Amino acid sequence: MEEETKTTAPEQDNDHQNQSGGRQGIVDFGSVVSRSKRGNIYTLTIIGQVEGHQVLPETAKSTKYEHVMPLLASLEQDEEIDGVLLLLNTVGGDIEAGLGIAELVAGMRKPTVSLVLGGGHSIGVPLAVAPKASMIVPSASMTIHPVRMNGTVIAAPQTFNYFERIQERIVSFVAKNSHISEKKFLNLMLKTGEMAADVGSVIYGEEAVNLGLIDRIGGLSDALDCLYGQIAQAREAREKELAGVR
Repeated sequence: MEEETKTTAPEQDNDHQNQSGGRQGIVDFGSVVSRSKRGNIYTLTIIGQVEGHQVLPETAKSTKYEHVMPLLASLEQDEEIDGVLLLLNTVGGDIEAGLGIAELVAGMRKPTVSLVLGGGHSIGVPLAVAPKASMIVPSASMTIHPVRMNGTVIAAPQTFNYFERIQERIVSFVAKNSHISEKKFLNLMLKTGEMAADVGSVIYGEEAVNLGLIDRIGGLSDALDCLYGQIAQAREAREKELAGVR
C-alpha cells in the first residue's frame, strides 16, 4: 500500500507567528512541513543573498538571518518535527549572518540534510556542510573565495588582520563539518588563474564530492531517503534508551 504523505504550510495564526520569532517571513519563501509515517520533515530554503545587518533592496531575493535563527531554535525544540531539509540556491552574502546560521544548524541534535541546487556560493559553502549529511546535484556549482568587503576600509593592517581571522573561522568550520582538510580548502580559496576577476575556485557537483567538501551526489529523493534514515536511527536509539531506563 502506498504511504500517505501530507504536505502543509506551517501554522500561520497570529499567536503562532509571534511565538516563532518571525516564522511568517519563512512561510513567504515557500517552506513547508511534510508529514508521513516515516517522519515529519521541515523544508527550509536558503535562497538568493543571505541578508545580514544591512537591508537589501526589495528587488533582491534574500534569506533574512533574523527570521532563520529563531526558526531553527524553535524547530530544534518542536516535538512534532523529526528532521530538517535545507534546500540551497544562494550566491552567498553576509559572512557573520551566514556563519551564525551554519553554526546553529551544525549544533542541532535533530536529523538534518542539505541539498545544493543551482549554487552554494561563498558563505553558502559553510551552510551546505553544516547539516549531518550534505548532497549536491551534478549541475550545481560552489564558489570558494577569500573574505571580501565593499566600501571604505580604514586602518588597513588592522582590517587585514580581522579579515584573516574571519577567514580562519570559515576554513576551520568547513573542515570540521566536511571531509576536506583545512589546507586543501585554503588552497581552493586562494587559487589564482581560475576566476577572471577574483581569486578562488569554482567547483561543480562531482568535483565537490571528490574533494570531500560534500558527502555525495544526489537529488531530492536521495536527500529525503537520507533524512528518513537518520530519523529511523534516532527513533531506534530513543527506544533503546527508554528500554534501558525501564
